[in-house]
Amino acid sequence: MIIINNFDEYKSLEGSMVGASSWHIIDQDQINRFADATLDHQWIHTDEQRAAKESPYYSTIAHGYLTLSLIPYLWKQIAEVRNINMEINYGIESFKFGLPVKVNSEVQLQATIRSVNNLKGTVKAVVGAQLFIKGELKPAYTGDVVFLYHFS
Repeated sequence: MIIINNFDEYKSLEGSMVGASSWHIIDQDQINRFADATLDHQWIHTDEQRAAKESPYYSTIAHGYLTLSLIPYLWKQIAEVRNINMEINYGIESFKFGLPVKVNSEVQLQATIRSVNNLKGTVKAVVGAQLFIKGELKPAYTGDVVFLYHFS
């Protein structure tokens, strides 16, 4: 894990691949809880029997937005940003989904610092994110996430 204490340390990482999270298993219970939270109960996510028969993946798959929602959790395994009063998930940019994440797949986030700018005391960090599925060469998604930090 990388430790970031201030703007200058963050800025020094620009252009660097800073690490990868541990592997996280997305199981059916997590998919179902996400479906309940978002009211998205499409059968390809929640109906295991139907998905086994009718889905081109022969199983249920995680919601794309479920995999995106894991970014803050997985990012915190890669970097610890210290000395902050507040951190804001500001946005996502240019995300493309490359592969579906089948139930019980293990996923890992890899992160690259694209840019870090000081905007009048608020630090804007753009982090390149790729989610990999164990055993697959192509990522499940690629894109940039934007975080805002208020360092103390």
